[in-house]
Amino acid sequence: MTPHLHHSGGTVVEPVDIPVSKRHLDMVYSHLKFSDKPFMGSVTAPERAEDSIALAEMVFGKDFLAENTVITSLINASSPMCWDATMLGAAEAYARANQATVISPFIVAGAMAPVTVAGVAAQTLAEALAGMAFIQLVNPGAPTVFGSFAMSMSMQTGAPTFGTPEPALMLYTMAALARRLGVPFRSGGNLCASKIPDAQAASESISTFIPAILGGVNFMLHSAGWLEGGLSMGYEKFIIDADQCGLAANLVKGVDLSENGQALDAIKETGPGQHFLGSEHTLANFETAFAVSEIANNDSYEQWSEEGSLDSAQRANSIWKKMLKNYEPPPLEESIDEAMLDFIAKRKSELPDEFA
Repeated sequence: MTPHLHHSGGTVVEPVDIPVSKRHLDMVYSHLKFSDKPFMGSVTAPERAEDSIALAEMVFGKDFLAENTVITSLINASSPMCWDATMLGAAEAYARANQATVISPFIVAGAMAPVTVAGVAAQTLAEALAGMAFIQLVNPGAPTVFGSFAMSMSMQTGAPTFGTPEPALMLYTMAALARRLGVPFRSGGNLCASKIPDAQAASESISTFIPAILGGVNFMLHSAGWLEGGLSMGYEKFIIDADQCGLAANLVKGVDLSENGQALDAIKETGPGQHFLGSEHTLANFETAFAVSEIANNDSYEQWSEEGSLDSAQRANSIWKKMLKNYEPPPLEESIDEAMLDFIAKRKSELPDEFA
């Protein structure tokens, strides 16, 4: 339902009460049933990637899938300098079906790579190039994205840290390398270690989000809802982050240098020492002139107090509850839904119950 997110992601919810060998079916079905956005398929086994493709073919048609990307799946390297059979097997399945893969080393600097920015960058480039080359060997021309996800760590506890300068420098470096290679670039996001949507969450998130925006990320993963280093998410954090994504969309549009954007008529009309509030140009543009936050409160202290003294998290809480109340699933032909459910039932009857 969020207009500021263009992709429904991957593991939105993992149903841990369903066997590992079968839960991917419910997860992919939920993407296709409850959203009309592109999504991520399963990558936890090659056969689960095949199931993801089969379900997508039921919705879009096999011929359409052969020519168009509807699934963009995350393929992580086993850093340092390893690619395992599980990830490569899933990547091969998607590449053969002409579906996109995000080839992305996942690095905690100091544990899975050197502690220095240049060392992390060199290792990330080597790992990503190997993965992207593999995709092209499987199916030359298959769509792929150069991914980089690098975070620092506390050298006292080993816990991942966010909002520090070094990961930002790593991101800028990898983005420049991706442009040099001429391939799309993925990184994240609104990342933090905080457990609630507090000041720490805000400062750490914006310190990872802004470098991704300014670095020219093409596909930003983990842009909304991230808490506790990715171990959990929060609905309020999701709403706050999505709001930031909407504001950032205006930032990346750049400067409007059209006739209206240059506003010379307004400057001539108003003249020295006057104000622009009543000019024709202002009246024609006032509704769209500035991005408006859906979360921020700009009222006076007195008005804010009279309306309950709500903080950002409290305002976000009411927004997500209203969104869920008003949710309507996108249209889907009944025959397609039945075909997917039949396929899922058949596959579940064939697969053993495995929780590992």
